[in-house]
Parts: sequence; structure tokens; C-alpha cells
Amino acid sequence: MKKIMFNDKYGLTEAVLERRKTQTRRILNPTMLFERLNTYEGWEKEDIADWKECCKDRLYKAEGEELKEMLDYALVHSPYKVGDKVAIAQRYIDLVSNDEFFRLCAIHGMPLEYLKFEKGCNNKMFVKTDLMPHHIRITNVRIEKLQDISKEDVISEGFTKCYCNLNMGNTASQWEYHLAYFDKLGRSKEFSSVHAKEAYSFLIDHISGVGTWESNPFVFVYDFELLLAKKKLSRKSIKVLIYLNGFVYQRIKLFVFCVRHLKSWRIEQ
Repeated sequence: MKKIMFNDKYGLTEAVLERRKTQTRRILNPTMLFERLNTYEGWEKEDIADWKECCKDRLYKAEGEELKEMLDYALVHSPYKVGDKVAIAQRYIDLVSNDEFFRLCAIHGMPLEYLKFEKGCNNKMFVKTDLMPHHIRITNVRIEKLQDISKEDVISEGFTKCYCNLNMGNTASQWEYHLAYFDKLGRSKEFSSVHAKEAYSFLIDHISGVGTWESNPFVFVYDFELLLAKKKLSRKSIKVLIYLNGFVYQRIKLFVFCVRHLKSWRIEQ
């Protein structure tokens, strides 16, 4: 099973779990459209950079039927396809109060005391998909230019549309697009704009790098739905699974210990 990551600093994982975000954009990498070597062995860094830039130029200079063929090829080879069930990546440390996470750890033989030593404890890039309790299903895939995003899609990307009073001593008010996030110091902040595209440009430039919106790349647009969580086990059942998990883990440790000492004893003999 594949996994997908949403930015936590801008509250996107939470928005997905609360069903406020049902769409995501991922920048199309032009190198996927052209034949390339399986290895860069013997290549200079400058050569690799030049090749990547050449792929980008070919895509963005293409027109008509040539462009259509490129985009059709990209859709066929999209990282996620319609119908795919995808695990939502979350750090293990953020799942310590999730019953389904504990159940999955027990089923897959992952001792809880071992998780703190895993890279996935603090970095969701390294989490195991089998241990993720939340999933989405891809319902639609298309390709478009980044700046072609609609007002409706901005809301689907996780923004909240609010009718706000302008506090000008009268009843003047307007619609605004809001996004709550955390700054570098972890302080809660909020961005708002009356323009949907301006609001989304703020988000994409902070996630993918300044200038991303202005460069207007091709992007995969994925629509998805959050899948219902499995029926929760009782606390008693979970405790039993955790106990059995720990019991098996201790037996494995004992077995490994015995094998190692047996080998050392034979060498001494």
C-alpha cells in the first residue's frame, strides 16, 4: 500500500481527518515523461541538472497534440490512481492515543517499546504503511496548471470560507478564505484573504518553496474521500493483543540470545 503525506504545520493532516480537505495538488515532475537511465553512475551533477532542465523545457514548450500526449502519459503513470487506497502518514508519536494504531502494532508484531527507536517516531517519511490507522481512497485524477485552481477547489484544499465583518462602524462585510497554521516558533497564526487564489498561493509557496505559484507548474489534482475507520476493539481486547505482542517479542529476544551464545560456545570449543 502507498502512503501520502500532508503538511502538519499548516494543519492539512487534521483537515483531511476532519473531512474539510478532500483534494490535494502534487507538482508533476517533468522527468517522468522522458526516457532516462536507471542509474546516474558516472554522471556529473551538472549533467544531471542539465538533463532535468531539458525535460522541463520540453514539457513547457510543448503545444497541441504533443502536449496532450505528454499529459496523457503522465496520467497513466500518476503516482496515485483512481480507486487506490492510500495510507495517511502520521508520526508514531502522534498516534499514541489511537486504539487502531495499537491494534495494528499488535497484529504486525511491532512491540510498542520498540517504536521510540524507529525513525517513524518523529518523522512520518519513515512510517510503515501497515501501521497507519487512517486511509483515503482516490476518486479522481486530472492534470492542470497550478494557477487554474478554482474558488471551489481552494475550499476543497482545506481553506475555510467565512463571512467577516469589516469593523468599519457599519454593516460592511465580505467573504474571506482562512487558513490556520503555526510559525517557525510554533505560535498559532492565521492567514486570510478575500481572493481565493491569493490564499492558495500563500499556502503552496510555503509548502513547495517561494516562487512555486508564480512559476505555474503542471500539477496532479487528486480528489479523495476519507475511508471510515474500522470498528474499534474494546480496551480489554487491545490490552490482550498488546500483552501477547510483548510476550512474543520477549520470546524472540530470548531465542536470539540463546543462538548467539550457542555460536560463541561452539567457537570456543
